[in-house]
Amino acid sequence: MDLGIKAAFASEMAAARAAEAAGDMALAKHYLERAHVLGQRWYAAHVQTHFHMLRLALKQSDAKEARGQLVRLIGAGPFHLAGWVPVGNTGGADVSATRPMPIPADLQVYLEGHSLRNGLILRGVLVAVLAAAYLLFMR
Repeated sequence: MDLGIKAAFASEMAAARAAEAAGDMALAKHYLERAHVLGQRWYAAHVQTHFHMLRLALKQSDAKEARGQLVRLIGAGPFHLAGWVPVGNTGGADVSATRPMPIPADLQVYLEGHSLRNGLILRGVLVAVLAAAYLLFMR
């Protein structure tokens, strides 16, 4: 993650924490969704946003959102290994986890030229090594 995206992601996450601390859960979710759009191409940031969305859902006793976030936390790994994320998806349980969405205009500048497919070959080799290790040592 380059410094510009990292700073924008950190800003959205900080705004989400501030909104939550002020008791404005809808605004906190809004900022988490924006952070998700920025961070979804990087595994750690992607998982971090879903973890915070899950925590917010549990705090609000929102079972549907909590279930949706658990599914997204589990699914983030395989999608990243495959090199596919639904561009612009806000990450909430109120939208399909596979639905691409428009990127907000003010966030587009941070994501130009970035693609999850850039590291696809390296991820493929990693999966092959893990599969081979499993087959060799788990017999």
